Amino acid sequence: MIVVTGASGHAGANLVRALLAQGHPVRTLVHLDRKSVEGLDVEAIQGNICDLESLVKAFKNAEVVYHLAAHISISKDEWPLLEAVNAIGTRNVVEACLRCGVRRLVHFSTIHTMAQESTGIPVSESNSLVESRRYPPYDRSKAAAEREVRKGIEKGLDAVIISPTGMIGPHDYRPSHFGEALLRMANGRLPALVAGGFDWVDARDVVRGAMRAEEIAPAGAKYILSGHWISLRDVAALVEPITGVPAPGFVCPMWLAQIGAPFITASDRLARKRPLYTSVSLQALRDNREISHQKATGELGYHPRPFRETLIDTLRWFEESGRLIRPLKLPPAGSS
Repeated sequence: MIVVTGASGHAGANLVRALLAQGHPVRTLVHLDRKSVEGLDVEAIQGNICDLESLVKAFKNAEVVYHLAAHISISKDEWPLLEAVNAIGTRNVVEACLRCGVRRLVHFSTIHTMAQESTGIPVSESNSLVESRRYPPYDRSKAAAEREVRKGIEKGLDAVIISPTGMIGPHDYRPSHFGEALLRMANGRLPALVAGGFDWVDARDVVRGAMRAEEIAPAGAKYILSGHWISLRDVAALVEPITGVPAPGFVCPMWLAQIGAPFITASDRLARKRPLYTSVSLQALRDNREISHQKATGELGYHPRPFRETLIDTLRWFEESGRLIRPLKLPPAGSS
């Protein structure tokens, strides 16, 4: 039995499908949203990572637990919630694994837990975890979660940690922050771009790397699962011929975007839209673009697919789920 927390999220939805494709029995911990697992042959257990006893119930007889449940935030004012869900919630997951005799825990962390002191040196697994309050609350909460996993390892828990970069791909039901930006771009509702970029990775490649880590990684190992650094301008340039929607004409300089971020965030909230350009997301868009997946490639055989392939598959999934205004300018999937 394999248990997945956070199955309703982007990575979780892809992981559950990959596990089922390999014939594994899957149990999902469900809090509120079941959309991503509807119609799938899984056992759904109502629970909450903030409730230790519900985790013990969900992990009973489990051989492997994939822990993906987290609160993702690009805000600076959500520390209490982030600490409760990401840090203390992970402490509960570790304790439940120890109580239930789980053979292996695979913890999904993030590249944002790693301090990036220099843009000239590739980020690797040897980078220290963030701690200072100058880092965004989400980053610190996920770093605290990693420390909880390390404490569990010291108590005898067999656990491995994977750290993806920015995920993109199909089955993005909520959608993710970048999925939302991509939808607005594809539907002509993103008025401007920012002069920055990020390392984007296919969620399916992350899942494949995590499953391989579960199978062969030594206890306590950590792997960065990165993809390709692409600027927002280049993403828009790739989206335009696929959708037929012109790319936003204005690319805002980073310095100007930083000045305007508080006003844009306030305006989006008044309009009941999810803010995309916040001071936290802008910081991520100017972080170190050199992120190494050399360790995962050498030890797990990890190789991220081309970004354009991921982009096409993601837009096709959005089209099939009825979220695009107009049809894509692509041949049907599977045609020659």
